[in-house]
Amino acid sequence: MFRSRTLHNPARRARAALFILLLVAGALFAGRASAGVLPEDRADLLYHRYDGGGVTIDGPSLLVRKKFLEKFSLSANYYIDMVSSASIDVITTASPYEEERKQYSVSLDTLRGKTTYSLGFTNSKENDYEADTAYFSLSHDLFGDLTTISLAFARGWDVVQQRDAITGGVDPDFRENTDRRTYSMGLSQVITRNFIVGATFETITDEGFLNNPYRTVRFVDPTSAIGYSFEDEIYPRTRTSNAVAIRGRYFLPYRAAVSAQYRWFNDTWGILAHTGEIGYTHPWGPKWIFDARFRYYTQERADFFSDLFPRAQAQNFLARDKELSTFVSQTAGLGATYEFPGGLPYMPRFVKKGTLNLRWDHIFFDYEDFRDIRVGGLAPGTEPAYSFEADVMQLFVSIWF
Repeated sequence: MFRSRTLHNPARRARAALFILLLVAGALFAGRASAGVLPEDRADLLYHRYDGGGVTIDGPSLLVRKKFLEKFSLSANYYIDMVSSASIDVITTASPYEEERKQYSVSLDTLRGKTTYSLGFTNSKENDYEADTAYFSLSHDLFGDLTTISLAFARGWDVVQQRDAITGGVDPDFRENTDRRTYSMGLSQVITRNFIVGATFETITDEGFLNNPYRTVRFVDPTSAIGYSFEDEIYPRTRTSNAVAIRGRYFLPYRAAVSAQYRWFNDTWGILAHTGEIGYTHPWGPKWIFDARFRYYTQERADFFSDLFPRAQAQNFLARDKELSTFVSQTAGLGATYEFPGGLPYMPRFVKKGTLNLRWDHIFFDYEDFRDIRVGGLAPGTEPAYSFEADVMQLFVSIWF
């Protein structure tokens, strides 16, 4: 399938895939070690699906972790995305497309006294975008294991290419690099036997080609029949972002728990964002656990974003990516977990126990200054603001062995 150069969006798809990974991380990778404890031997098989705004992303993920020599834990993960996109960005400037992204990850944890050291590597590849990431972290218990501090560093190397609109192959004359560094620190504190709080601080620096080679902006053009024309986006080649998050979890007498968290984010592009989330977890008998959550996110636009520029080349940097605009998103989610014992019929003998997990999230996106140009017959810049809804479904099984 051949497409114009405004169509394909590898950086966006990488962010979308990361978004889904973050959604499932709390469930799928909940067994990750805290300081002083290595992860249990475990395997997780996941199917995820995102559907909204004309975009469908789905695929499987398999994670296996195994301890050895009582001091080490090794894990490996395989993850795949099948992407089908007819989003507003695509259908207003190009044609729908289908793509596939594969990701491989390995990590190693080792325990020395009260300190856990972790290192890992991830490779993500699609036909015109490849990302490699290596990380190192450590966490340490203090004060009778009531306090845990953690430090982490990650380095990423991305290679950005683009498809040729005529041949459909990768353009040999276009190849850009992106360098990413992430620094983070965290603190977790047991306040009482029922109350735990934590805080994290994170700084990310990006340098290189940070925009999408296929994306365009629109500008007022009196010579055009529709009143506007398009030109390529231009982003700064550096970006630094900072984020602070505070979270708490309180365990109720009947084995339930309530949780809350807040996250503040800003960057050198002028984006300022706030995230708040509340959750409730409720056990039902010895086998079932149900949970619900609500998340609210609000963001102010980047300094160089505009839905409609007054003229061509109006400023040094230009962006019309709706994810850099002013918008609000709200997420309501429900989940259920069923625990089953080992030794059931037709189950391998090495299985100690397992869980079957299902989660569904419904997301509302409302954009304040990104307009739906699919609506015709209106003067440029007066189109209605764009909004859409999306569903994220996660189904996975975990076994301990």
